[in-house]
Amino acid sequence: MADSSARKRIAIIPGDGIGIDVTAEASKLLHHLAATRRLPLELVTFDWGADQYLREGVSLPAGALEMLRRDFHAIFVGALGDPRVPSNQHAADILLGIRFGLDLYVNQRPVKLLDARLCPLKSRVERDVNFVIFRENTEGLYAGVGGNFKRDTPDEIAVQEDVNTRKGVERILVYAFEYTRVRGLKKLCMSDKSNALPFGHGLWRRAFQEVRQRYPDVESSHLYIDTLAMEMVRDPGQFEVIVTSNMFGDIISDLGAQLQGGLGVAPSANIHPGAVSMFETVHGSAPKLAGKNLANPMAAFLTVGMMLDYLGWAGESTRIENAVRDAIRQNKTTPDLGGSLGTREVGEWIVEELSH
Repeated sequence: MADSSARKRIAIIPGDGIGIDVTAEASKLLHHLAATRRLPLELVTFDWGADQYLREGVSLPAGALEMLRRDFHAIFVGALGDPRVPSNQHAADILLGIRFGLDLYVNQRPVKLLDARLCPLKSRVERDVNFVIFRENTEGLYAGVGGNFKRDTPDEIAVQEDVNTRKGVERILVYAFEYTRVRGLKKLCMSDKSNALPFGHGLWRRAFQEVRQRYPDVESSHLYIDTLAMEMVRDPGQFEVIVTSNMFGDIISDLGAQLQGGLGVAPSANIHPGAVSMFETVHGSAPKLAGKNLANPMAAFLTVGMMLDYLGWAGESTRIENAVRDAIRQNKTTPDLGGSLGTREVGEWIVEELSH
């Protein structure tokens, strides 16, 4: 648990597109809480994104990781991606650079339905969709190991390696089990594809069998990833905690987001326990909507809540979630959630709600 009385420095990276729009509302919320709830917060904004990349050819400046590690407690990222950079190299450099460079090995994606009408599954209510997905965040198919031979010829060979280490697999399993125990939950499901990937995911199965023995109080189970995806749709209420590999976690966390109403209400965290960690909206930068007061800021608010919880202010996190739930139920939202407000007006409503 973080010391909630000490000053917390937060690096703000608005990024590109609607990332700038939703981060403005997130920053407004943080400033409001700092002033009215006396949270000792200091926000420092960095203009890392497409504009800087196109202007200077720099995505993540030299020394940035060391500075973040040394001088900050958390990082908030709006969204990255710009059509002027077709490869989105700057986004990869910044997001993956921070994830890998700061060893943020836990990707946490809560899947929590705040209003039944947002769920695309018939007859599902809030209690049916309430679980969390933990994704290993620094290895797997996203480790960047591989290459091309005879590129751009009919004989091209492309190899992408799935990197799994005992240390990396075990620490994400332990984190998920500890979370389950500390939060008073009962059920954890580990998912892999060890029947088709016996080497890399065989390691996951063996590590899981060993780690689960340390947590006899947790009802732990295993599902292959294709079965898990089907079960998430058939009966999401059976899950409390899910833990899986990098690529599979990427896919099923977006499936989970759809169950709760879409990426516009899906927060996320990239965590190294006890160290500076990154909290990120995952809905993308939607360049066509940028600057038009149309972007849905709810994921940004819920992500702020996750960040405050990590920094030691669980009560403030709960207050933010309750305010977002009230906004959705009262249609004080952007049109994609059924309301008629703009981005700024939603932000103003949430701030006003938190003033009561």
